[in-house]
Amino acid sequence: MPYLRFKGFPTDVLRTIAPRVVEEFAHIVNISNEKVKMESLVTEAITQVPLSVEILMFPRKQEVHDAAASMLNRLLQEQGYDNIHIFFVILDPKVYYKNGEPLATPSQAYAPSGKTPYQGIT
Repeated sequence: MPYLRFKGFPTDVLRTIAPRVVEEFAHIVNISNEKVKMESLVTEAITQVPLSVEILMFPRKQEVHDAAASMLNRLLQEQGYDNIHIFFVILDPKVYYKNGEPLATPSQAYAPSGKTPYQGIT
């Protein structure tokens, strides 16, 4: 976890850049490479939609979000893509369940400093 979901990009391009995306994203977010998940979402556009990257993850400091978005934009621009929409869907560990159990209880506070007080949250 986190999940990086790409919409509108050819899968072969994503496979080409995946090793760099995973390595650089993991470094920026301070997690192991194995925790970074990449997906190519196949959708059917009803109206005109931009190329986009949706990132689902637990909260981090603003600087971390900024650095991750900048890195993704740079790597995609190197592949010839411009005007990419990159956005984060911030997950709450109190309503994120693993095996039916929340990762955090309502009384626990999440620390977006990069050091999490919960088991299993990255």
